[in-house]
Amino acid sequence: MSALPPIVAFPRPYMMEVTMRIAFAIILLAAAAPFDTAKSDPYRWCADYGGGGMGPGRNCYFITLEQCRWAISGNGGCCVLNPFYDGRPVVMPEDGVRVKRRPRNY
Repeated sequence: MSALPPIVAFPRPYMMEVTMRIAFAIILLAAAAPFDTAKSDPYRWCADYGGGGMGPGRNCYFITLEQCRWAISGNGGCCVLNPFYDGRPVVMPEDGVRVKRRPRNY
């Protein structure tokens, strides 16, 4: 019969360090998992308002240059390209999926 190898007992501080490293890795992975990539802005034009004593203001919710120009008309300011524009089309709620219905036969 062969003798069994001796059981190696690790020191307690070493086991605690390993446990803490594993726990830290799990927490790090769990914290990073729910984040998604940043979404870009689908609106092409921004209105930069003068601001006066309150500081400048910016409104970046314009699809066309004409919409932007109408917004700054009488307020002062200028229209500039949105630095976060990504080129995707703007989808409005009324653009939702249309259901094609069959005509009723009475």
